[in-house]
Amino acid sequence: MLILILAYFGGILTIASPCILPVLPFVFARSDQSFLKSGLPLLAGMALTFTLVATLAAVGGGWVVQANQYGRWVALVLMAFFGVTLLFPHIGDRVMRPLVSAGNKVSEAATSSKKSPIGTSFLLGIATGLLWAPCAGPILGLVLTGAALQGANVGSSLLLLTYAAGAVTSLMLALLIGGKVFTAMKRSLGAGEWIRRGIGAAMLIGVVAIALGLDTGLLTRLSNQTTSGIEQKLVDKLGLSRTGSQSPTAADENGTPVLSDLGPMPSLDGAVQWLNSPPLTPQALKGKVVLIDFWTYSCINCLRALPYVKAWADKYRSEGLVVIGVHAPEFAFERNVNNVIQESKKLGIDYPIAIDNNYSIWRAFNNQYWPAHYFIDAKGEIRYEHFGEGEYPQSERVIQQLLKEAGAKNVNTSISQVQAKGVEQAAGQDSDISPETYLGYMRSQHFASDNKVTDAPADFTISDPLDLNEWGLQGNWTVGDEKITLNKPNGRITYRFHARDLHLVLGPQEQGKQIRFKVTLDGKEPGEMHGSDISASGEGVVTDQRLYQLIRRPDAGGEHSFTIEFLDAGVNAYAFTFG
Repeated sequence: MLILILAYFGGILTIASPCILPVLPFVFARSDQSFLKSGLPLLAGMALTFTLVATLAAVGGGWVVQANQYGRWVALVLMAFFGVTLLFPHIGDRVMRPLVSAGNKVSEAATSSKKSPIGTSFLLGIATGLLWAPCAGPILGLVLTGAALQGANVGSSLLLLTYAAGAVTSLMLALLIGGKVFTAMKRSLGAGEWIRRGIGAAMLIGVVAIALGLDTGLLTRLSNQTTSGIEQKLVDKLGLSRTGSQSPTAADENGTPVLSDLGPMPSLDGAVQWLNSPPLTPQALKGKVVLIDFWTYSCINCLRALPYVKAWADKYRSEGLVVIGVHAPEFAFERNVNNVIQESKKLGIDYPIAIDNNYSIWRAFNNQYWPAHYFIDAKGEIRYEHFGEGEYPQSERVIQQLLKEAGAKNVNTSISQVQAKGVEQAAGQDSDISPETYLGYMRSQHFASDNKVTDAPADFTISDPLDLNEWGLQGNWTVGDEKITLNKPNGRITYRFHARDLHLVLGPQEQGKQIRFKVTLDGKEPGEMHGSDISASGEGVVTDQRLYQLIRRPDAGGEHSFTIEFLDAGVNAYAFTFG
């Protein structure tokens, strides 16, 4: 219920955001009509179309995104035609008769003070909904992420429809007020023709803004400056965070966590593929102690927990422990099974992996975090769970206790001593390091470049020195929803950070292409502070879609300026993580 309330009020805040401006001319085109026969169908068409497109985008693949883009261009053409007929009615005389008829009907429906067909307004609302769908802020990003994790079901659609209903509430008030204003103007000034032309001009301006990407680019960024603070406070207040946190665990005098009965192990059905094993079921695992590890291969928190999980799998396999890694992707490239196969081999994972691309197992466990560990006894009951990194000795004692309960003899009760290297090395002890930072506009923060254009190639610069945790771009980039893409060689990303380690999730835009890059730390070669994926001179190559460790300092002291310059075009960058 709380998430529905948040989604509704998040939608209401949309009207305060400049990113909705290109849509308003299409709404106000109906503002001087009968509300029930004109305004309400328009808003209903907008809300339903937005809900459908956003639901498909949240749970579908790349073809849905492409279909939505085609739909946007069709809608833009339709809106441009409407705007031209409103602004220059005589142009309709030069168009073929069917188009003249259609244009005149829409023009009359959009501007006449007489009753207009409900169907026309509803269709106009559908087209407007296609243009509105990409208008996003922090709350819509949260809603879409939740919908993706919940899958294609009634709950996901209800969540998105609630967000749409909140936005429609604001637009409804604007439409009602706008209708009264326009009607008063027509009565007092007799300026109906000029009002109609003004609406037509506004519609054409809106079409141009959307075609240039301003609805999801500059205006979205302006929106973030004005409304995202309010939205983010709502998110924070309701405690809706993607970061796992573990409550203090009750333990006995030996430090062994007190186990609970948390219900039966859910089904493992829904995996699109299994690696290192045939498909496993709870029934087939009865008599075994099971550890379920939810992970994804570009997640630094998952990678730092992985050495412990691998150590437990090796140490207790003969005692009856079965470790199952459930790979639930965060980024689109992690849905590629070949990528998971390649990276799991590099990481030395030999236990079963369930590829959970549809989040079926994720939903069955009602999971929320990467990484998440669920400990299941020989009877198939969940007895303990742990979210995030840390508390590895406690988790290992849980395994030992469950093995003893299952009848295992001579269980090794020592605690594994793990010496991880590279990206798998444990994080430093500092708690105030720079936060995980996404580069795509859907979840980005602290973006400091002068240009804010998104979804279209643009030149970016940084005019002012960066403050702590700010980042910026130089060169020609396309900023997308979950990643940024370099269009021309010698593009740069700069970040002002405070941490021991700096990682960046990268990948080539084209499979098999290699992208050369060079890293500097405080304007110099990193030397001994280079990460495992670059040389001491700061040189490296992007070959795969994964997390790259670029900086490894002796400690987290001070603030430092990091710059990575890509010598070749065609790199995708997703997120910074620190340790």
